[in-house]
Amino acid sequence: MKSISSLLIFTTILVFSCNSKKQKEESLVPKEAKVEAVAKHIKPFNKDLPTIGLLIYDGVLITEVTATADVFSKPTKDKEQLFNVITVAGHKNPIVAEEGLTLIADYTFDECPELEALFIPSAYDMYSQVRDKNLIEFIRKKNKETKYTVSNCAGAKLVGVSGIAKGKKIVTYIGGGEQLQKDYPDLLVQDDAHTTFVEDGKFSSSNGNLASYISALNLVEKMTSKEHREFVESYLYLDRLQSWQQ
Repeated sequence: MKSISSLLIFTTILVFSCNSKKQKEESLVPKEAKVEAVAKHIKPFNKDLPTIGLLIYDGVLITEVTATADVFSKPTKDKEQLFNVITVAGHKNPIVAEEGLTLIADYTFDECPELEALFIPSAYDMYSQVRDKNLIEFIRKKNKETKYTVSNCAGAKLVGVSGIAKGKKIVTYIGGGEQLQKDYPDLLVQDDAHTTFVEDGKFSSSNGNLASYISALNLVEKMTSKEHREFVESYLYLDRLQSWQQ
C-alpha cells in the first residue's frame, strides 16, 4: 500500500512538472508574436485598388483559383500591393475543391464588393453549377460592372448559360468545344484542339488547369504593364517550367 501511495505521488509530481514545462515553453512565444505571424499574411483590402474576384463552388478545380491568385497577389518590385484578390461564393460554409482541399469564401454573393475583373473557374461536373440560379444571376450582375470577365476550362458553360457573351469568341477545355457550341449556339466557340487562349473585347478564356496562368498573366499585363508581367513570371519561375524536360 505504501508503494502504491509513493507511486501515485511520484506520478502526480511528474505530470505537474511536464505540464509546467510545457506552459513555460508556450509562454516563451508572446501572444503578440503569434498574432503578428498570422497578420503579416493578410492582404488588407484597399478600396482604392481594383478588385479581382475569384468565383468558387464545390468541386472547383483548385489550380484555376490559385493560378489567378498567384498572379494578381504579387506586389511590384517595390513591394507595392496592386490589387485586392478575393474569393466569392454563394455561402460562407466550407467549400471542398475537386482535389479535396477546403476553402472558405471571403465574401458571399450578397456581400461582394465592386469587381474590376471576375474569374469563372471550372469543375469536372458542371451539372449543378449551370442550374444554380443564384450563381448565374451573380455572374450576370457582376458582368455589368466588370471591365473584364474571364473563364477557364468548363467555366465557359457558365458564361454560356448566363448569356453575357453572345456573339463573342470563347474557348473551353480540350475536347469540350463541340458540345459547348451545341448547348450555347450564341457563343463563337473556338477550336480547343488548337486554341489555348482567346480574347474578345472584355471577355477572355482558356483551356483551364495550368493554362489558367495564361489568362491571368494576359490580364495582369493589360491592367499593369509588360514589365510587371515579366516580373511576376520571374517571381513564379515560369522560365524553369517552360524549359523543363524530364
